[in-house]
Amino acid sequence: MEVRHLGNTDFNVIMECFLSAFENYFVKMPTDYHFYHKRWKAAGVRYDLSYGMFDSNKLVGFIINAIGQRQDDLTAYNSGTGIIPEYRGQRIVKSIYNYAIPQLVKNGVTKCQLEVITKNEKAIKSYQGIGFKICKRYKCYKGTLSTDNKKGFVLNKFSYKAVDWDAFPNQDLYSWDNQKESLVQANYECYQVQVEGQLQSYFIMDSQSGYIAQFEVLEDSVSQWQNLFSAIQSINQDVRINNIDNRLTNKIRAVKAAGLESTIDQFEMELYL
Repeated sequence: MEVRHLGNTDFNVIMECFLSAFENYFVKMPTDYHFYHKRWKAAGVRYDLSYGMFDSNKLVGFIINAIGQRQDDLTAYNSGTGIIPEYRGQRIVKSIYNYAIPQLVKNGVTKCQLEVITKNEKAIKSYQGIGFKICKRYKCYKGTLSTDNKKGFVLNKFSYKAVDWDAFPNQDLYSWDNQKESLVQANYECYQVQVEGQLQSYFIMDSQSGYIAQFEVLEDSVSQWQNLFSAIQSINQDVRINNIDNRLTNKIRAVKAAGLESTIDQFEMELYL
Protein backbone atom coordinates (compact mmCIF):
# COMPACT_ATOMS: atom_id res chain seq x y z
CA MET A 1 0.00 0.00 0.00
CA GLU A 2 1.12 3.57 -0.63
CA VAL A 3 0.03 7.11 0.22
CA ARG A 4 -0.65 9.51 -2.64
CA HIS A 5 -2.28 12.92 -2.88
CA LEU A 6 -5.86 12.99 -4.17
CA GLY A 7 -5.36 15.62 -6.85
CA ASN A 8 -5.55 12.98 -9.58
CA THR A 9 -8.36 10.92 -8.00
CA ASP A 10 -11.88 11.13 -9.41
CA PHE A 11 -14.36 12.78 -7.04
CA ASN A 12 -16.75 9.83 -7.35
CA VAL A 13 -14.00 7.46 -6.21
CA ILE A 14 -13.34 9.66 -3.17
CA MET A 15 -17.05 9.73 -2.36
CA GLU A 16 -17.44 5.95 -2.65
CA CYS A 17 -14.62 5.50 -0.15
CA PHE A 18 -15.96 8.30 2.07
CA LEU A 19 -19.47 6.83 2.36
CA SER A 20 -18.11 3.34 2.96
CA ALA A 21 -15.86 4.67 5.74
CA PHE A 22 -18.71 6.55 7.43
CA GLU A 23 -21.33 3.82 7.21
CA ASN A 24 -22.71 3.09 10.72
CA TYR A 25 -21.01 6.21 12.08
CA PHE A 26 -22.05 7.98 15.31
CA VAL A 27 -24.34 10.25 13.28
CA LYS A 28 -26.07 9.59 9.97
CA MET A 29 -24.06 11.22 7.20
CA PRO A 30 -25.61 12.75 4.07
CA THR A 31 -25.17 10.59 0.99
CA ASP A 32 -25.64 13.24 -1.70
CA TYR A 33 -22.37 13.75 -3.59
CA HIS A 34 -23.38 17.32 -4.48
CA PHE A 35 -23.67 18.19 -0.78
CA TYR A 36 -20.00 17.33 -0.21
CA HIS A 37 -18.88 19.01 -3.42
CA LYS A 38 -20.43 22.29 -2.22
CA ARG A 39 -19.34 21.88 1.39
CA TRP A 40 -15.72 21.10 0.57
CA LYS A 41 -15.54 23.88 -2.00
CA ALA A 42 -16.77 26.38 0.60
CA ALA A 43 -14.31 25.02 3.16
CA GLY A 44 -11.42 25.48 0.74
CA VAL A 45 -10.47 21.84 0.16
CA ARG A 46 -7.29 21.29 -1.82
CA TYR A 47 -7.31 17.79 -3.28
CA ASP A 48 -3.65 18.10 -4.20
CA LEU A 49 -2.94 18.61 -0.49
CA SER A 50 -5.37 15.90 0.60
CA TYR A 51 -4.08 12.36 0.83
CA GLY A 52 -5.24 8.78 0.48
CA MET A 53 -3.95 5.31 1.17
CA PHE A 54 -4.11 3.14 -1.93
CA ASP A 55 -3.99 -0.65 -2.11
CA SER A 56 -2.84 -0.96 -5.72
CA ASN A 57 -5.34 1.45 -7.29
CA LYS A 58 -8.04 1.01 -4.65
CA LEU A 59 -8.58 3.98 -2.32
CA VAL A 60 -8.98 2.53 1.19
CA GLY A 61 -8.46 5.58 3.44
CA PHE A 62 -8.19 9.34 3.19
CA ILE A 63 -7.64 12.71 4.83
CA ILE A 64 -9.47 15.58 3.10
CA ASN A 65 -7.66 18.87 3.82
CA ALA A 66 -9.03 22.37 3.45
CA ILE A 67 -6.25 24.96 3.34
CA GLY A 68 -6.67 28.53 4.51
CA GLN A 69 -5.15 31.40 6.44
CA ARG A 70 -6.90 31.55 9.81
CA GLN A 71 -5.64 34.00 12.41
CA ASP A 72 -1.83 33.77 12.28
CA ASP A 73 -1.49 30.34 10.68
CA LEU A 74 -1.82 28.80 7.25
CA THR A 75 -3.93 25.89 8.40
CA ALA A 76 -4.74 22.47 7.01
CA TYR A 77 -8.22 21.70 8.31
CA ASN A 78 -9.17 18.04 8.21
CA SER A 79 -12.63 18.08 6.59
CA GLY A 80 -12.92 14.30 6.83
CA THR A 81 -10.84 11.26 7.75
CA GLY A 82 -11.94 7.71 7.10
CA ILE A 83 -10.80 4.15 6.57
CA ILE A 84 -13.05 1.56 4.94
CA PRO A 85 -13.98 -1.21 7.42
CA GLU A 86 -11.83 -4.05 6.09
CA TYR A 87 -8.64 -1.96 6.36
CA ARG A 88 -9.06 -0.65 9.90
CA GLY A 89 -6.59 -1.46 12.67
CA GLN A 90 -3.54 -0.96 10.45
CA ARG A 91 -2.59 2.56 11.69
CA ILE A 92 -3.43 3.96 8.26
CA VAL A 93 -4.36 7.44 9.55
CA LYS A 94 -0.94 7.75 11.20
CA SER A 95 0.74 6.57 8.00
CA ILE A 96 -1.15 9.14 5.93
CA TYR A 97 -0.22 11.96 8.32
CA ASN A 98 3.42 10.83 8.38
CA TYR A 99 3.45 11.28 4.62
CA ALA A 100 1.25 14.38 4.51
CA ILE A 101 2.91 16.56 7.16
CA PRO A 102 6.23 17.08 5.31
CA GLN A 103 4.26 17.90 2.13
CA LEU A 104 2.11 20.40 4.00
CA VAL A 105 5.16 22.04 5.57
CA LYS A 106 6.72 22.40 2.10
CA ASN A 107 3.58 24.29 1.08
CA GLY A 108 3.81 26.71 4.00
CA VAL A 109 1.24 25.09 6.33
CA THR A 110 1.99 25.81 9.98
CA LYS A 111 -0.94 24.11 11.72
CA CYS A 112 -3.23 21.11 11.28
CA GLN A 113 -6.71 21.19 12.74
CA LEU A 114 -9.67 18.81 12.99
CA GLU A 115 -12.91 18.05 14.80
CA VAL A 116 -13.82 14.71 16.33
CA ILE A 117 -16.89 13.47 18.18
CA THR A 118 -16.05 13.20 21.89
CA LYS A 119 -17.39 9.62 22.06
CA ASN A 120 -15.02 8.49 19.30
CA GLU A 121 -12.30 7.42 21.71
CA LYS A 122 -10.34 5.36 19.19
CA ALA A 123 -10.02 8.31 16.82
CA ILE A 124 -9.06 10.68 19.64
CA LYS A 125 -6.28 8.34 20.79
CA SER A 126 -5.10 7.99 17.21
CA TYR A 127 -4.89 11.75 16.75
CA GLN A 128 -3.18 12.20 20.12
CA GLY A 129 -0.62 9.61 19.05
CA ILE A 130 0.16 11.78 16.03
CA GLY A 131 0.58 14.81 18.29
CA PHE A 132 -2.80 16.56 18.17
CA LYS A 133 -4.02 18.25 21.34
CA ILE A 134 -7.58 19.14 22.35
CA CYS A 135 -8.10 22.91 22.23
CA LYS A 136 -11.90 23.45 22.16
CA ARG A 137 -15.13 21.65 22.96
CA TYR A 138 -18.26 22.16 20.88
CA LYS A 139 -21.92 21.32 21.37
CA CYS A 140 -24.41 20.59 18.57
CA TYR A 141 -28.18 21.06 18.62
CA LYS A 142 -31.25 20.48 16.51
CA GLY A 143 -35.03 20.52 16.84
CA THR A 144 -38.13 22.60 16.37
CA LEU A 145 -38.06 26.15 17.68
CA SER A 146 -40.84 26.78 20.16
CA THR A 147 -40.46 30.42 21.10
CA ASP A 148 -43.73 32.30 21.68
CA ASN A 149 -42.17 35.74 21.87
CA LYS A 150 -44.61 38.30 20.42
CA LYS A 151 -42.38 41.37 20.57
CA GLY A 152 -42.08 43.27 17.35
CA PHE A 153 -38.93 42.98 15.28
CA VAL A 154 -37.92 43.86 11.74
CA LEU A 155 -36.02 41.28 9.73
CA ASN A 156 -33.71 42.52 6.97
CA LYS A 157 -31.60 40.53 4.54
CA PHE A 158 -28.07 41.79 3.97
CA SER A 159 -25.12 40.93 1.77
CA TYR A 160 -21.78 39.45 2.76
CA LYS A 161 -20.24 42.50 1.15
CA ALA A 162 -21.96 44.69 3.73
CA VAL A 163 -20.77 42.68 6.74
CA ASP A 164 -18.62 44.47 9.30
CA TRP A 165 -17.23 41.33 10.87
CA ASP A 166 -15.39 43.31 13.55
CA ALA A 167 -18.77 44.42 14.91
CA PHE A 168 -19.97 40.85 15.46
CA PRO A 169 -18.78 39.04 18.60
CA ASN A 170 -17.18 35.61 19.08
CA GLN A 171 -15.77 35.24 15.57
CA ASP A 172 -12.71 33.44 16.96
CA LEU A 173 -14.94 30.84 18.66
CA TYR A 174 -16.58 29.45 15.53
CA SER A 175 -15.42 26.20 13.95
CA TRP A 176 -13.86 26.12 10.49
CA ASP A 177 -16.99 25.58 8.38
CA ASN A 178 -18.79 28.40 10.19
CA GLN A 179 -15.98 30.96 10.08
CA LYS A 180 -16.36 34.01 7.85
CA GLU A 181 -13.67 32.80 5.45
CA SER A 182 -15.75 29.68 4.70
CA LEU A 183 -19.14 31.39 4.71
CA VAL A 184 -18.26 33.79 1.90
CA GLN A 185 -17.80 30.75 -0.35
CA ALA A 186 -21.12 29.17 0.65
CA ASN A 187 -24.69 29.91 -0.39
CA TYR A 188 -26.13 31.08 2.93
CA GLU A 189 -28.55 33.92 3.62
CA CYS A 190 -27.70 36.73 6.04
CA TYR A 191 -30.34 38.42 8.21
CA GLN A 192 -30.30 41.34 10.62
CA VAL A 193 -32.84 41.63 13.44
CA GLN A 194 -33.83 45.17 14.38
CA VAL A 195 -36.11 46.39 17.15
CA GLU A 196 -37.26 50.01 17.17
CA GLY A 197 -34.70 50.85 14.51
CA GLN A 198 -31.77 49.41 16.46
CA LEU A 199 -29.71 46.42 15.31
CA GLN A 200 -29.97 43.71 17.98
CA SER A 201 -28.71 40.54 16.37
CA TYR A 202 -27.97 38.68 13.17
CA PHE A 203 -27.98 35.15 11.82
CA ILE A 204 -26.62 33.36 8.77
CA MET A 205 -28.45 30.24 7.62
CA ASP A 206 -29.61 27.96 4.85
CA SER A 207 -33.31 28.76 4.90
CA GLN A 208 -34.23 25.53 3.11
CA SER A 209 -32.41 23.04 5.33
CA GLY A 210 -32.62 25.13 8.52
CA TYR A 211 -28.88 24.92 9.12
CA ILE A 212 -27.67 27.97 11.09
CA ALA A 213 -24.01 28.76 10.46
CA GLN A 214 -23.72 31.85 12.68
CA PHE A 215 -25.97 33.71 15.11
CA GLU A 216 -25.16 36.36 17.69
CA VAL A 217 -26.80 39.07 19.77
CA LEU A 218 -25.06 42.40 20.23
CA GLU A 219 -26.23 42.67 23.84
CA ASP A 220 -26.32 39.45 25.83
CA SER A 221 -29.84 39.70 27.23
CA VAL A 222 -32.83 37.34 27.41
CA SER A 223 -35.01 39.68 25.36
CA GLN A 224 -32.48 39.91 22.51
CA TRP A 225 -32.06 36.14 22.40
CA GLN A 226 -35.85 35.76 22.33
CA ASN A 227 -36.15 38.24 19.48
CA LEU A 228 -33.39 36.48 17.58
CA PHE A 229 -34.96 33.03 17.81
CA SER A 230 -38.38 34.43 16.96
CA ALA A 231 -36.83 35.89 13.82
CA ILE A 232 -35.15 32.59 12.94
CA GLN A 233 -38.42 30.75 13.54
CA SER A 234 -40.14 33.05 11.04
CA ILE A 235 -37.76 31.69 8.36
CA ASN A 236 -37.64 28.03 9.35
CA GLN A 237 -38.93 26.43 12.53
CA ASP A 238 -36.88 23.23 12.18
CA VAL A 239 -33.20 24.07 12.63
CA ARG A 240 -29.80 22.54 13.19
CA ILE A 241 -26.72 24.16 14.78
CA ASN A 242 -23.23 22.69 14.80
CA ASN A 243 -20.35 23.49 17.10
CA ILE A 244 -21.25 26.09 19.70
CA ASP A 245 -18.18 26.64 21.84
CA ASN A 246 -19.04 25.32 25.30
CA ARG A 247 -17.63 28.47 26.95
CA LEU A 248 -20.59 30.44 25.55
CA THR A 249 -22.87 29.45 28.40
CA ASN A 250 -25.51 32.15 27.88
CA LYS A 251 -25.76 31.27 24.20
CA ILE A 252 -26.22 27.60 25.05
CA ARG A 253 -28.83 28.49 27.65
CA ALA A 254 -30.74 30.54 25.04
CA VAL A 255 -30.59 27.66 22.53
CA LYS A 256 -32.09 25.27 25.06
CA ALA A 257 -34.75 27.80 26.08
CA ALA A 258 -35.77 28.07 22.42
CA GLY A 259 -36.59 24.34 22.41
CA LEU A 260 -33.53 22.76 20.79
CA GLU A 261 -31.97 19.54 22.04
CA SER A 262 -28.32 18.55 22.29
CA THR A 263 -27.19 15.93 19.77
CA ILE A 264 -23.42 15.41 19.94
CA ASP A 265 -20.35 17.04 21.44
CA GLN A 266 -17.11 17.50 19.52
CA PHE A 267 -13.50 18.31 20.31
CA GLU A 268 -11.43 20.62 18.17
CA MET A 269 -7.85 19.38 18.05
CA GLU A 270 -4.76 21.09 16.68
CA LEU A 271 -1.18 20.24 15.81
CA TYR A 272 1.44 22.93 15.20
CA LEU A 273 4.00 21.94 12.59
